[in-house]
Amino acid sequence: MDGGFEEYVRARGDALRRFAYVLCGDRHLGEDLVQEVLVRAYRRWPSIEHEQPDRYLRTALVRSHVSWLRVRSHRERPQEINTDFPVRDDFAHDQAERDDLWPRLGRLTRAQRAVLVLRYYEDLDDRQIADVLRCSPATVRVHAFRGLARLRAELSPTTVPSASKGANL
Repeated sequence: MDGGFEEYVRARGDALRRFAYVLCGDRHLGEDLVQEVLVRAYRRWPSIEHEQPDRYLRTALVRSHVSWLRVRSHRERPQEINTDFPVRDDFAHDQAERDDLWPRLGRLTRAQRAVLVLRYYEDLDDRQIADVLRCSPATVRVHAFRGLARLRAELSPTTVPSASKGANL
């Protein structure tokens, strides 16, 4: 039992942590979430291993994040998020957009964020997302519509400060 589980975690652990990071928006909370899900999965590994372990664990991560029963972790909020990712080249504009997007994603509901992450990061369709979240495809579309509408509203030209307004020399 241990060998198969350990091999899987060695091979897919980084991918699970990246997925959880995108889902949570915080590297440390994402790592906690993965650890919690893997502990529960270890107990059932023989039955999970013969199914689709990637799908099972991704679903477990999303459901755990959406319900978030861990009160202590839910209340803790770091003051600053340090991504610790190396910069490949000088992509200052892309980096600035990413830094601007994180707080906006964090203001979405957990269900909206989960739907958008599953749709755009995991490239799942509405039916697959509905299976993961145990809801109808129509509910998935509602969460996606509302989440994207909120992001669009925050990114509209009227909310973006212009350089000329603040530059009184």
